[in-house]
Amino acid sequence: MSSRTVIRGGLVITASDEIHADVLIEDGRVAALAASGTPAAEAFAAERTIDATGKYVIPGGVDAHTHMELPFGGTFASDTFETGTRAAAWGGTTTIVDFAVQSVGHSLREGLDAWHAKAEVNCAIDYGFHMIVSDVNQETLKEMDLLVEEGVTSFKQFMAYPGVFYSDDGQILRAMQRSAENGGLIMMHAENGIAIDVLVEQALARGETDPRYHGEVRKALLEAEATHRAIRLAQVAGAPLYVVHVSAMEAVAELARARDEGLNVFGETCPQYLFLSTDNLAEPDFEGSKYVCSTPLRPKEHQAKLWQGLRTNDLQVVSTDHCPFCFVGQKELGRGDFSKIPNGLPGVENRMDLLHQAVVDGHISRRRWIEIACATPARMFGMYPKKGTIAPGADADIVIYDPNAEQVMSAETHHMNVDYSAYEGKRTTGRVETVLSRGEPVITEREYTGRAGHGVYTPRSTCQYLN
Repeated sequence: MSSRTVIRGGLVITASDEIHADVLIEDGRVAALAASGTPAAEAFAAERTIDATGKYVIPGGVDAHTHMELPFGGTFASDTFETGTRAAAWGGTTTIVDFAVQSVGHSLREGLDAWHAKAEVNCAIDYGFHMIVSDVNQETLKEMDLLVEEGVTSFKQFMAYPGVFYSDDGQILRAMQRSAENGGLIMMHAENGIAIDVLVEQALARGETDPRYHGEVRKALLEAEATHRAIRLAQVAGAPLYVVHVSAMEAVAELARARDEGLNVFGETCPQYLFLSTDNLAEPDFEGSKYVCSTPLRPKEHQAKLWQGLRTNDLQVVSTDHCPFCFVGQKELGRGDFSKIPNGLPGVENRMDLLHQAVVDGHISRRRWIEIACATPARMFGMYPKKGTIAPGADADIVIYDPNAEQVMSAETHHMNVDYSAYEGKRTTGRVETVLSRGEPVITEREYTGRAGHGVYTPRSTCQYLN
């Protein structure tokens, strides 16, 4: 039995077009689009009709950077794949790419299998995996080839966190050389972790223990230095590079310079760097711990340069780095020692709305909103046009979005499994109304109608900017 749905009367927005069109969905995919009111559109017949008059019809968001159930700092990220993907759907995101973790002394395969086990039958929306490479050796390098063949085409390395995820320059170079051969994309956490550890030790010795010092020791210059070094290592290896969670204007300048040189270098930023700042880290009574993440929040003047980077395409993607820890019992592990505060913020539910607010505020256009939140991440990580657009043949991952609804972000009303909101009290214009994942309603007029297990694993091809 085929099932058909038609979405009528909305403004369909993709990265390339805006058109008042009706959308016909058949068997989980977009079957056709036709300008509203035309005979072609009138001929669309379906069992279910969704009235999108006065609303936007946009592709489901693709969040290419999440950490569900991540073990970190002696605890675990508080969102499971079930709670995290449900919250993502509430926020208009229909695909996540999470990070499977290789532990030192273990194989990539063991890490990937462990993450498959966490996610399988638990996800409300579709998902894929990147692979964190913590232990570069000959076996690991061979495994990278196998993973690319089966659709895990991106590998994250860390210049930060010595003793946990850290790779030295030689290990990074070897992995980059391998990715240059197998078509994989290296994703880099670019901070000079060795130097930062010295500054942490010195700050604590001076009695500087409050959350705000987390931002002061993880200096913007050490993000820029690591970004520069990663770019040059990638250049030596002849490999593409994707720098995650760029927060500092000095790091944006390094990316812009590399791209002006014609290098295959890409950059991602996150809503927290666009909307929050060191003012939040300095909030009294340990409230600042809620905003501890790495790279850290920067002084407000960095925000303008990040927005500029998004407009000039020196930054291409906005992901969340969603890695939530509850204030009570988790962030509190760092009372009296900022270096023990688990690093991470909740945000998978807020991204699409915050970026729509950026449209309202005049930072970006509507099509750029869809480009940085849907189309580019799908292309970057080998899922386009199955994901990230509304076009015949694409998965029917579609959001009916009310651009005029107003909301106040709050832990009282969000669906992430965390006891605070990083955007508590923030008023935004625009709200998700209905969400389809492969044609199935996950959110129906602000009611959750999805289920754990609907979401399926999505193997990916290689980065589509390099093909």
